[in-house]
Amino acid sequence: MLMTANEPDGAGDLAEREAAALYRLMTWLSPAFPVGGFSYSSGIEWAVEAGDITDLSSLADWLDAMLSEGSGACDATFLVHAYGAAEAGEDAALSDVAELAAAFVPSRERQLETTSQGRAFIDISRTAWDADGLDAMVAACRTPLVYPVAVGVVAALHGVPLAATLHAFLHALVSNWISAASRLIPLGQTDSQRVLVRLETAVAATASWALSATLDDLGSATFRADLASLRHETQYTRLFRS
Repeated sequence: MLMTANEPDGAGDLAEREAAALYRLMTWLSPAFPVGGFSYSSGIEWAVEAGDITDLSSLADWLDAMLSEGSGACDATFLVHAYGAAEAGEDAALSDVAELAAAFVPSRERQLETTSQGRAFIDISRTAWDADGLDAMVAACRTPLVYPVAVGVVAALHGVPLAATLHAFLHALVSNWISAASRLIPLGQTDSQRVLVRLETAVAATASWALSATLDDLGSATFRADLASLRHETQYTRLFRS
């Protein structure tokens, strides 16, 4: 690589840290990372059966609402506050965030979804991507860590930047929703990508909002999506666990 005399000190080191952070995020939030996200639809399966989601447009609208006004925005906020507590080493604050995040889940199946993924994320991180203080931090929490809290804690302990972690998490969340819907509607690969394109602005806006949101700002207005998650529990024929 061509080097110049006036290149700032530490520029190579910064690039190395950024590469390490990107490598971790691409691994942790890849569909191949074994947290079982492929087996959950977050109520989308019932919404398709009920006729609320029928095509690209209705799917994009549904997911935009979930992301901006529902579980997506809440999960993003919990990730931010979990990251901050873990980075500061504040076990009591992290425990409070974890408990509130678990209480915000609207249905039994969504509780199963987010706690199972959170537990798997922590277990795999402990085995393959361990970080100093992870076991003590998890043990200090009064409740199991839901998925966004687990991601926030591990990212903080590895020194992965918060903004990048948040964007990657929301991208993975939306991608998993689209993957579930593509099998249910069904939706082709190209149309699936079109939905992802339409949600790019919403992902960025949700991340920006969550970075400055307090826990008092939390709330959800996606009543139909919450009902879909509840109705899925008694759905007669199911492909997904939520």
